[in-house]
Amino acid sequence: MAAAWPSRPAAQEAVAAQLLGVLWFVSVTTGPWGAAAIAAAGGEETLKCEDLKLGQYICKDPKINDATQEPVNCTNYTAHVPCFPAPNITCKDFSGNETHFTGNEVGFLKPISCRNVNGYSYKVAVALSLFLGWLGADRFYLGYPALGLLKFCTVGFCGIGSLIDFILISMQIVGPSDGSSYIIDYYGTRLTRLSITNETFRKTQLYP
Repeated sequence: MAAAWPSRPAAQEAVAAQLLGVLWFVSVTTGPWGAAAIAAAGGEETLKCEDLKLGQYICKDPKINDATQEPVNCTNYTAHVPCFPAPNITCKDFSGNETHFTGNEVGFLKPISCRNVNGYSYKVAVALSLFLGWLGADRFYLGYPALGLLKFCTVGFCGIGSLIDFILISMQIVGPSDGSSYIIDYYGTRLTRLSITNETFRKTQLYP
């Protein structure tokens, strides 16, 4: 008795399943998490530390200065945090020297953005504006003595100027006169202004 051959649709489904399996394997081994999978399996990869992809290293959280609420090594609006390559990764430096990492050594320092603060507290500025704004205390504190004196002589522009200043300071639109940023808790109510420059990407508008 002759054996029955599998039907054509079943054979096509088997081939498709094998093809999907091969594609999945290739995507895993070549994707951004591929090196971590290779390292876990005992393999090694040699590359430059600055060329590591996401998933091949872990960066520490920045150490925050209690007085400024910014990273302790913040200079020129930039700070650096140490990053640790994954185990069994070998990195080359600019001189060509190779270093084999076990997961506990610092591979490189990653730059992060930080703010320039100069001692002006956001909480103090808001409190002065709320309770003593009619005397100009908020403007004196932020380094605007002329406006502070004008508010003092006019009783906060009859209260209207005090209300406007309170809104502007609360929304962080008005800041210290020296151009620095407020001292705000690292996970506090910080606002970031978005502006358009020549380097801003502009999406082409399509009209019907």
